[in-house]
Amino acid sequence: CSCSGREVNFCLRMGGKCDFLPSTMFWKFDLHTSSHLEALLDKEDVTLAELMDEEDVLQECKAQNRRLLQFLSQDQCMQELVRLITTEPPTGVEEVKRFKYSNIACELLTCDVGDINDKLGNEEPLLESLYAFLEQPSPLNPLLASFFSKTIGNLITRKTEQVLSFLRRKEGFLSLVLKHIDTSAMMDVLLRLISCVEPPPLRLETLTWLNEEKLAQRLIELIHPERDEERQSNASQTLCDIIRLSRDQANQLQELSQPDPLLAVLESQESVEQLLQNMFSREGTDSCIVNGIQVLLTLLEIRRPVVDGVMDAQGFERSYTVNSSILLAIQPHLIHFHQLLLQPPKRNPMLTTLGVLEEPFGNTRLHVARLVASLLYTSSSSHAVIAQELCRLNTMDLLLELFFKYTWNNFLHLQVELCVAAILRPCAHEMRLQPGLGSQEKSHLDLFQQCHLVPRILDAWEENDKIQSAGGMRRGYMGHLTRIANTVVHNLEKGPVHAQIGSLIAELPEDCRGRWETFVDQTLSETNRKNTIDLIGTGHLRPSSDDDMESPFPKELTLQQTFSDYQIQQMTANFVDQFGFNDEEFTDHDDSIGFVCLQANTAVFEACSKERIQPFDDEEEEDIWEEKEMSFATQTKSRKRSEPQHFFFEEFI
Repeated sequence: CSCSGREVNFCLRMGGKCDFLPSTMFWKFDLHTSSHLEALLDKEDVTLAELMDEEDVLQECKAQNRRLLQFLSQDQCMQELVRLITTEPPTGVEEVKRFKYSNIACELLTCDVGDINDKLGNEEPLLESLYAFLEQPSPLNPLLASFFSKTIGNLITRKTEQVLSFLRRKEGFLSLVLKHIDTSAMMDVLLRLISCVEPPPLRLETLTWLNEEKLAQRLIELIHPERDEERQSNASQTLCDIIRLSRDQANQLQELSQPDPLLAVLESQESVEQLLQNMFSREGTDSCIVNGIQVLLTLLEIRRPVVDGVMDAQGFERSYTVNSSILLAIQPHLIHFHQLLLQPPKRNPMLTTLGVLEEPFGNTRLHVARLVASLLYTSSSSHAVIAQELCRLNTMDLLLELFFKYTWNNFLHLQVELCVAAILRPCAHEMRLQPGLGSQEKSHLDLFQQCHLVPRILDAWEENDKIQSAGGMRRGYMGHLTRIANTVVHNLEKGPVHAQIGSLIAELPEDCRGRWETFVDQTLSETNRKNTIDLIGTGHLRPSSDDDMESPFPKELTLQQTFSDYQIQQMTANFVDQFGFNDEEFTDHDDSIGFVCLQANTAVFEACSKERIQPFDDEEEEDIWEEKEMSFATQTKSRKRSEPQHFFFEEFI
């Protein structure tokens, strides 16, 4: 077939396969349902390659075609399939076609058919052939490594006991996997062993075996300046995944009254100290420090990250409590992290859209800032030790200095904002652990006295106003500075430590205190009014209370959130109209989250998006199979009609 656009309709109506259309559309129109596989299987000398050349061989295998499965399950065929996924194909062939049979072989071996799984998992010669792939010298072909990983991973899930028994008899198994850890597919093999073994008693037995093989310690050893960056990165990512998976599975292992042995080692003070020693041994490289910090950040996760890294005060009862040994190991090295903020690894000047940046902030310092924010948010009885050391080092003052120095680095600005919020808004769980709040009061004192937070906010705001008045560009940190100011105001009014903050504000010099009051009453209030829309009389789109510590304005909604809810409400209204339900059938009158009045939202959006929403073409939808002349103009017109409409509210950005 070599159809032109006008001939497609005729070609498809005749039941053909049209080259003009993508292959994914063939199934809609192909009237030929008979398979060539049956004819091939009737041949006495049919080969595996002939069957693999058929387009529907994989579908027939998944459909449990008995004759095909009997052929594939033969010893010779299974050995050939394993050979294809573990041996480099001949060179001199086009790259697209070179790995064709290897890819098909992998799909056949992992299509989750019982006959193939049983054959591969129960026959030790086949497992030996598969295992031989690990014994090849480095580096492994990454594509073949992915085929191997997928195949062995499927066996770990489906033929767990047989495969684990085989692997545990191989003394050098873990060494070979770690030898090839620079190939990312090897990480998947380790994670399969940790996450896909059932039932829980067998999983605990597997974790105990991996712990006896010192998996955690050997991965930590790979995060070292002397190792190549790829090996360090993959080892770090594997450790992070092990920590998260182990914590997610902790509830199941609790039923056995035994802790996860791998997690226990990773959270031990000895392991964390070893990781930190590797990071700062000799002259730590960027890669080693960053990868090490990523592991520390994962250990410090009191619960899974949420949007924008913001962690509210709700849900801490269900959160994970950080082992105090982790913080005890980190505390002596805080001075090293502080020094990295002062003297980071040298970086070349960087050309940006705003000119040449002579001293880029760098990924290393950004990760240090993330670590400080995470430490301040950590809910643990050892938090006092960390807070006191950070106060002694005056780390928060240094971060605020960098906040204003790197005007356009919003990644840094977010972390500094989180640090300020953590100091001003201690969670209820932390306050119960520290009824005296001695370390928290010290942090408050440093933030307002040593770091001069309020004067810095006022000076930066006034400087930005001058720059904008002169026709300059608004400073890149102003959005985060607004949120920091709102955090101070909110916690001054009704935060859990509002009395301490109020006394610190009262101790400011009289002129500074007067400037702050004017700023809060006028400038900040006007900025918040412009940046938010008060949905008076439209109901609450989100629950709010006086205990809401995440937003200074719990009953106000940002424009983007309003637009999202508006779209949902419009779809709901269409659904109600179509099926004839009334509002009472969908509204829970006892719920604080109700449906918002559509008329009010419509008015809001008509005001915000006036002259920005282009009307849709009212022409009737055309028949795509109608025979007619195709031209560039009609294609453009059709595309224009099908493209989604975009809404831009530039004055709020």
